[in-house]
Amino acid sequence: MTTLSLRAFGAVTALGLSLIAAPLLAEGETPLPKLGENATAMTEDFAYLKSADAPDYWAFAPFVKPQFTTSACSIAAVTAAVNGLNGLPALAEDTVLTQSVLLEEVGNADWAALSAEGGDGVKFDQLVSFAKEAATTTGLNSAKVEAWKPTDDSEATLATLREQLAANEASAEDVLMIYFNQGVVTGDWDGPHVTLIGAYDAEADKVLLLEVDQEWYVPYWTPVPVLLASMLKPTSDEHGPLEGETGGMVRMVK
Repeated sequence: MTTLSLRAFGAVTALGLSLIAAPLLAEGETPLPKLGENATAMTEDFAYLKSADAPDYWAFAPFVKPQFTTSACSIAAVTAAVNGLNGLPALAEDTVLTQSVLLEEVGNADWAALSAEGGDGVKFDQLVSFAKEAATTTGLNSAKVEAWKPTDDSEATLATLREQLAANEASAEDVLMIYFNQGVVTGDWDGPHVTLIGAYDAEADKVLLLEVDQEWYVPYWTPVPVLLASMLKPTSDEHGPLEGETGGMVRMVK
């Protein structure tokens, strides 16, 4: 069986799936490690967070919650983004915005259907559109939502990616969401996913992903060239309407 079977036996239909069945191995098949060679769990590598200001990590990590369905990584990432930009509500009577409440308040039937259990998941352009709607709905009316979609793995593109990561790392006034092939980073299933970027260690040239797929992962670091590769890999045909999708970053500026 393929590597996918190590995550689950069954439908692999949605963006950001944290597949629900128990792992299934063929006879003689060797289990994969939790993370492959391109990812290191934050629990094993936290020196940067102890030595640097890491404003994005401290602003957004507290609001990153598990995706509320196996198809809801986009809503989980956007909810964490707008919560981090808005900050903790000032009054005791105010609740912290949840994924389901944000989805209800935005009122976009397409986003609801794509994020429901068994939904198809979102395309990159849809993520950009839904992020804009969420910003307006949550009072971030002046927020800018910008998209960047790499087209190659050239040194010039890598340089642009590093520039954007460095600019984002400078303050918590903006946030980056990434649409990427999760398996390129984790070494597991081959499929598209959305989550938040939590920190950028320029000296080590690595980025921390604040994973919303928390049934399977904790935050992990990956080298910047791997991050770029994960955005460039097209979605395979087993993902139906997402076939051929490549990734990018969505920046929301307060």
